[in-house]
Amino acid sequence: MRTVFVAAIIGVTAGLAAVAPASAATLDDVKARGYLQCGVHTGLFGFAEVDNDGEWAGFDVDYCRAIASAIFDDPTAVRFTPLSAAERFTALQSGSIDVLIRITTWTMTRDASLGLTFAGVNYYDGQGFLVPADAGFETVADLDGGTICVQTGTTTELNLADYFNSRGLTFTAIAVAERAEAISAFEAGRCDAFTADASNVASARMTLSSPDRFVVLPDIISKEPLGPMVRIGDDQWLNIVRWTHFALLNAEELGVTMANIGELTASPNPEVQRLLGQSGTAFGEMIGLTNDWVARIIGAVGNYGEIFERNVGGGSPLGIERGLNALWTNGGIQYGMPIR
Repeated sequence: MRTVFVAAIIGVTAGLAAVAPASAATLDDVKARGYLQCGVHTGLFGFAEVDNDGEWAGFDVDYCRAIASAIFDDPTAVRFTPLSAAERFTALQSGSIDVLIRITTWTMTRDASLGLTFAGVNYYDGQGFLVPADAGFETVADLDGGTICVQTGTTTELNLADYFNSRGLTFTAIAVAERAEAISAFEAGRCDAFTADASNVASARMTLSSPDRFVVLPDIISKEPLGPMVRIGDDQWLNIVRWTHFALLNAEELGVTMANIGELTASPNPEVQRLLGQSGTAFGEMIGLTNDWVARIIGAVGNYGEIFERNVGGGSPLGIERGLNALWTNGGIQYGMPIR
């Protein structure tokens, strides 16, 4: 058997220093600066990457633009800080960024020991595996006995050890610092498989020189709820990030899109009126924004379904099915808390 190569994700628990909570003034700081500082991936196809026009694009990037739109009515009022797995938490703790939106798994350790907190789950994921199409691998069990290379600073390593050990499978772990290094080694034939979050695996496949030579195994071996993070101590800012996510979901559920946002501001539907700031109740002002904050968001980036479709779904080269990320009304578990 050739080497099994894995990009891993481990919980960062060592060397955590005490972190001061955020002051309750992040929104004021962002407004004074004139733009949102958003931490994203260094380059992940479909989620955060610089496109052919030199502009940042992707699912996570659109979330950053949604927050900027809510605050400034301008999706371009955001600057992006590309961060490695090892850098991401320190950047948020230090105040170098205002929000981290970088395929980060919500775990108890991260929620309870970093001085940071999650604002929601914008993408339900799970760990998957990419293998050569002609290798004959049908399940993860076929990779028994392989050497598994691990990208440090993520959650995959523990998942992999738990899964293999609990099933009597064996592997040898090799630490790998960078995702790109793992993918390059896999494509060069040094490994039998590449593993990471399923979205990460699908993205990696599309960056290979001959994507059709590789397939994703059907196994999903972990829960990876991904979401935006902020510093603790600023509830207003937490609410802005959290309710931006809920607004995107509620807009999809109510059929509010980029195309019809103008006409729906006059909708007689009371839920739509509340969503778009037409009900007379100052929902936006409750979190420090204008009452048309959702209309600003949807007019700029669309609803959750539109963001998903164009970046990672059927309208993109990745072609990822909605699955758990479908709305609760359509067989999934994405559920926007009500604006009322």
